[in-house]
Amino acid sequence: MLIHYKLSPEKRRPEDIEELVQETFLAAFEDLDRFEYRSQGSFLRWISTIAEHVIADAARSQGRQKRKAETTRFRSETNPLGPDPLDSLSPSRAFTEREEAEILLSQLNALPEQYREVILLARIEGLSTLEISDRLGKSRQNVALLLHRAIQRFREVRKGA
Repeated sequence: MLIHYKLSPEKRRPEDIEELVQETFLAAFEDLDRFEYRSQGSFLRWISTIAEHVIADAARSQGRQKRKAETTRFRSETNPLGPDPLDSLSPSRAFTEREEAEILLSQLNALPEQYREVILLARIEGLSTLEISDRLGKSRQNVALLLHRAIQRFREVRKGA
C-alpha cells in the first residue's frame, strides 16, 4: 500500500506495484545490516525511504527508455516522408516573434511606471494582489484598483497601435 500511494495514479498498475515492492524488499534485504532500530516505526520509515529511491530509479529508467524509443527522423532529403518538427523556428517566424515582443515592450513602456510595474508583477511574476500589496506597501484594495486601471490603459494603448 505504501508504494501504491507514492506512485502517480497513472502508474498504479498492479504489475508495476508488484515489481516495485519486490525491488524495494530486495534492496532492503541487501542493506539490512545498515538498518538501526531507534523507535517504533523506524523500520517502516527506513523501508519507505528505500521505496522512494526505487521509485525514483524506476522513473529515471523509464524516462531514458522513452527517449531512446521516441527518436524520430524528421523530414529531410534522405527522409522525405518524415514529419516536420513541431518547434521548427524559421528565420521569418523568429523575426515575427521578435518583432511582436518589441511591440509589446514598447506598449508596456508607454504606460506610467506604476501601471507597468503592477502589470508585470501580476501577469509576468504571477503574484496575487495580496502579494503585490506587500511588495508595494499599498493596501490590497489600492493594488486591485491600480491593476484594473493599468490593464484598461494597456488595452487602450494596444488598440491605438
